Amino acid sequence: MAPPKPKPKRLYQVWKGSNRFFCGGRMIFGPDVASLFLSTLLIGGPALAFCYQVLTKIRSHDELLGYPVLVVGLTATILDLTFLFLTSGRDPGIVPRNLKPPEPEDGFDSTTPSMEWVNGRTPHLKLPRTKDVLVNGHSVRVKFCDTCLLYRPPRASHCSICNNCVQRFDHHCPWVGQCIGVRNYRFFFLFISSSTFLCLYVFVFSWINVFEQKHKDSLWKTMSREVLSVILIVYCFISVWFVGGLTVFHSYLICTNQTTYENFRYRYDKNENPHNKGMLRNIKEIFFSKIPPSMNEFRALVMEDDHMEDGPKTPTVGGVVISSKEKIDIEMGSKLSEDRNPSLPEILQNLDYNGIDDNFKSKDADGCIAVDPYFFPSNQKPRDLEQVSIREIITIKDERADEGNSSHWATLPILPS
Repeated sequence: MAPPKPKPKRLYQVWKGSNRFFCGGRMIFGPDVASLFLSTLLIGGPALAFCYQVLTKIRSHDELLGYPVLVVGLTATILDLTFLFLTSGRDPGIVPRNLKPPEPEDGFDSTTPSMEWVNGRTPHLKLPRTKDVLVNGHSVRVKFCDTCLLYRPPRASHCSICNNCVQRFDHHCPWVGQCIGVRNYRFFFLFISSSTFLCLYVFVFSWINVFEQKHKDSLWKTMSREVLSVILIVYCFISVWFVGGLTVFHSYLICTNQTTYENFRYRYDKNENPHNKGMLRNIKEIFFSKIPPSMNEFRALVMEDDHMEDGPKTPTVGGVVISSKEKIDIEMGSKLSEDRNPSLPEILQNLDYNGIDDNFKSKDADGCIAVDPYFFPSNQKPRDLEQVSIREIITIKDERADEGNSSHWATLPILPS
C-alpha cells in the first residue's frame, strides 16, 4: 500500500526562521515579541496618566485650553502606538531562502589560493565567498550566506536573532521585537520621533500644571501636592534622552543614506558612501518612495519536505572546517591572522595513533622503557605529532637487517637543522 501523500502546509508553518506568526501568517514578529508589551506599557501608562490628570483639571481651568491639550495628548499617544505596531508586526524585508545553493558562475578560478570557497553543504560544489556588484557606479562586495544559501543583496545582512537575511538591514530593535529593514524603517523613525514629541509634550504641560497650582505657596509645597505631575516630569526627562537621542541619530542617518549597521561597521565618514544621493533625495527615498512588496507569501501552500533542513551549514576554507569564531570578516577585506595556529590537517586527524607510542619506545636492559634512538636522538624530546605540520612529515622505510626483522614503514618528523 502506497504511503499517504503529505498534505501541503502554509509557508509560515514550515518557516525556518525564528519569527513568530499571528493571524494565520498575516502578522510576523521577531522571537522577542514579548518586549512589545513592555514598550506598550511604558508608552501607554504615562500617557493615560497624563490624560487622566488633564481631565481632572479641566473644570477648574479654562475648558478651551484643557480640551485641546487632552485631544493632542490622546492623538499623539494613539499615533505612537500605531507606529510601534506597524514597525513590529510586518515583514521588515526578509530575503527568501534558497532550497539549494546557486549554480557556480563562469569566470571563477577554483584553484585560487587566496579565495575563500563555500563548500560546507555541497562538497562537490565550490562557490566564492564574496563577489562584486555595481551600485550607483561603485563596486560593492556582497557576501554569500551559508544559512540562506544565497548571495545577499547590497545592504542586506543576516540577523542572528531572527535568523533571516533582511534587505537594507539597519538593526534588530529589542524594544519593538523585530528587525528594522527596508519595509519598516519609515515606521520605526516615525515611532521614535512621535515618542520624543510625546515625552516633551507631557514634560512641558506637567510643568505648566505645577506652576498654575503654585499660587502663593512655595514650589516645593506645590510639587508635594502634585505628585503625579512630578512623577511624569521625572519619567519624561529620563526617557527623552533615549528616544530623543535615537531620533537625532537616525535623522543624521537618513540625511546621509546610511543604516546603523553600515555606520558602525564601515565608517562612511572616512570612505565614500555609494548610496548617498544628496540630503533631499535621501529624505525622499525614505519617506516618499513606495514601500517594496514583501518577497515572501507566508500564506502560500508548500510541501513540508521541500522546506526541511538538509543539515548544518559549515563554512570551510580550503577544505578545512572552521568554527564560527574563526570566520573572517570578508566584507571588510580582513584576512586570517598569520599568527593563528593552523588547523590539524584531515590526514592527521584520521591517523591511528594507538601503535605509534609503542614504536617510539623500547626496553633497556633493566626493563625500563626508553625512547627509541632510531626515531629521536637522546638529547631531543619527541614532539607532539599534532604540532607537526604536514610538510614536516615524511615516510621512510626502516630496514633492520641486524635484528632479522622484516622491513616496515614508520612516520618520522624531520628535526630542525
